[in-house]
Amino acid sequence: MKTWIIAAALMGAPALVLGQTLPTKEPAKKEAARKPAAQGDAIARVNGVAVPRARQDVVVQQQASRGMPDNPQTRAMVREELINREVIAQEAQKSGVAKNPQVQTQIDMARQEVLVGAYINDWLRKNPVSDAEVQKEYERVKASTGGKEYKARHILVDSEDQAKGLIAELKKGGKFEELASKNSKDSGSAQRGGDLDWNVPANFDKQFSDAMVKLDKGKYTEAPVQTRFGYHVIQLDDVRPVSFPALNEVRSRIQQQLTQHKIEGLVKSLRAKAKVE
Repeated sequence: MKTWIIAAALMGAPALVLGQTLPTKEPAKKEAARKPAAQGDAIARVNGVAVPRARQDVVVQQQASRGMPDNPQTRAMVREELINREVIAQEAQKSGVAKNPQVQTQIDMARQEVLVGAYINDWLRKNPVSDAEVQKEYERVKASTGGKEYKARHILVDSEDQAKGLIAELKKGGKFEELASKNSKDSGSAQRGGDLDWNVPANFDKQFSDAMVKLDKGKYTEAPVQTRFGYHVIQLDDVRPVSFPALNEVRSRIQQQLTQHKIEGLVKSLRAKAKVE
């Protein structure tokens, strides 16, 4: 449900599906604002049925969000598309397909999706993510990341005794990479000799990261480290300062994440008020 609502709120309408799909172009300079079409104004009539200019305005606006300019060529293409749709829609009514229960359900769901998307977009306009919220989240993530990142290896096994046995083999001169490849149940890293690549401590379970950051370069844990995944033997290969991106580089990503959190909070509050049986 959460994914669907977020998609309904943040995604635009799909590109035209009949006739020639409008191509994607680089955003054009904004043209002079057009006056809103008068009520009942039509761009065409199909068998006496008006095709409202409002439909053309909506589709052009959708395409403009994808980079298409609002110009006579675009409007002409949209007009032809809407005429095609009206022709087929009239034939669909004649054929009786509109009375099909499944079609009626799809129409109801499409209407509901438009309403949900419109409401959420309107709510977000009234409750936007502020610059202060973005800055606060940036500082929070930056603080939780810390100033260093670590390149570590591990061997993950099911039991403490297995981990102790591997540590004993390492003390006898066994190679960490070979033992990881043969024994680790973390198949992804096992293929790389247990290599976990560069990570900040926050990316790991606390028990794992606490043990990892205490190690000197080239050393391994001499006691098994237990996490929710099992028992680990950890080796630290290297440490380096974190290169944290500037706020401007990640601002849009943070805004998207905070927007999703706002929508989830909205849905949660509405669900709490609703009587669901």
